[in-house]
Amino acid sequence: MTIEPVSWGVLGVANIADKKVIPAMLNSELSRVDAIASRSSDKADAAAQRFGIPRAYDSYEALLADPLIEAVYIPLPNHLHLEWTIAAAQAGKHVLCEKPLAITSADAQRMIDACAASGVKLMEAFMYRLHPLWQAAVEAVGDGRIGELRAVQAVFSYFNDDPANIRNIADIGGGALYDVGCYAVNLARMLFQAEPTAVHGAVRRDPRLGTDVLTSALLEFERGHATFICSTQLESSQRVEILGTAGRMVLDIPFNIPPDLPTRLHHIAGGDPPVAPHVETMHIAAADPYTVQADAFSRAIRLDHDVPIPPADAVANLAVIERIFAAAEP
Repeated sequence: MTIEPVSWGVLGVANIADKKVIPAMLNSELSRVDAIASRSSDKADAAAQRFGIPRAYDSYEALLADPLIEAVYIPLPNHLHLEWTIAAAQAGKHVLCEKPLAITSADAQRMIDACAASGVKLMEAFMYRLHPLWQAAVEAVGDGRIGELRAVQAVFSYFNDDPANIRNIADIGGGALYDVGCYAVNLARMLFQAEPTAVHGAVRRDPRLGTDVLTSALLEFERGHATFICSTQLESSQRVEILGTAGRMVLDIPFNIPPDLPTRLHHIAGGDPPVAPHVETMHIAAADPYTVQADAFSRAIRLDHDVPIPPADAVANLAVIERIFAAAEP
């Protein structure tokens, strides 16, 4: 069945949109980027020219008033997600919004309610979940390849102490837990297919910035534990290990998966650990997670299916983030 591409607009010229999402959407068979907006007309015009986007607007309101746009992608700073998702919903546009969906779980629920009231779809842009690497990992856990899942360990970090960077501005939702720790929370809930029964956390804040620059957490589930470290002031690293009663799995580059390179899923069990464990490696063909994400969302619009990541998942993820902060900073 041939599916007509969805007409998309992009609210903002954030780096993630410029470097990753727009190029990926231009390679999508089911998505067409027809408009872009910025509060700076020069920035909007430059982006439109760079990507060959037909229409550029000097305000978000103007793009939302475009009757030909069916869906919008929102890469704006975290504190603006609520306002512009609701505005897009009221304009009748489907919404793909960057993670975290909001700064609080209550605001995320308001966004869901607004989209439901307007009859439009909403999804949080956790693109990694839709990549074939993670599809294979989730399937392997479900099939019992590592026995019973008991533990998930993750690290996600980078170094950026620029006070002007939005990730380092506390009042607009900056900090390590919102920016990269949210991935670790999300994958733990996805793998255990449950919400944590208890949450423990430790936070170190930058005295100048006020943001959390090193956050560690232990999430207790009925079947096991998930632990993670996230930071905005450590050497760049990302690692995930999934441990079960009969094996474990390690994923190459679990979050920022290169769009043009194959990746690997290592299944480790038996042999002579730790010196010579038996390792079986699954090679995953290259796929751009942002293209996969755009295709999945556009397909849900055209076929009127549920989006692959239910928006309620964003509320639950933020609820855990709130519990980590509460446990660390009572």
